[in-house]
Amino acid sequence: MLTLFELSELLTALKCDYEIIQHNQPILKTEDASKYFDYSNTAPVFIIKTEKGFYALIVSNQYNRLDFKKLAQDLGFSKMKLAEKSDVLKITGYEVGTIPLIGHNLPCLFDKRLLAFDYIYGGTGGQFQTLKINPKDVIRLNNNTVEIEIQ
Repeated sequence: MLTLFELSELLTALKCDYEIIQHNQPILKTEDASKYFDYSNTAPVFIIKTEKGFYALIVSNQYNRLDFKKLAQDLGFSKMKLAEKSDVLKITGYEVGTIPLIGHNLPCLFDKRLLAFDYIYGGTGGQFQTLKINPKDVIRLNNNTVEIEIQ
């Protein structure tokens, strides 16, 4: 688990194109985000459980709903579901809703749709900061990242 300072140091050392945006309240819905950045570029991180273990799933917020059954089939898993809150905390060290784009230490499934943006916005591990980063840096810095296409 990275502190905000450690995350910033890592991103700087690895020459990432990023910014950490401070806000006064947690971002819980799109109206909250619109006060600080273009929420159409947000990329939530979901921790999913499959028969092969846990993964970080980074997707565009432009989907109304994810069909985990179809996604599992498309990706070669027999089953896929959101991890339990207690598992998320135990495995990543982060609470649900604060999982960072980088630093969760899980294999990563990355939605190719996000590559259309110069920057995406997502978690830092804290409730009062958002990471603005080039999506290519997210791919580069995560473990075992697989780019996926969501149908």
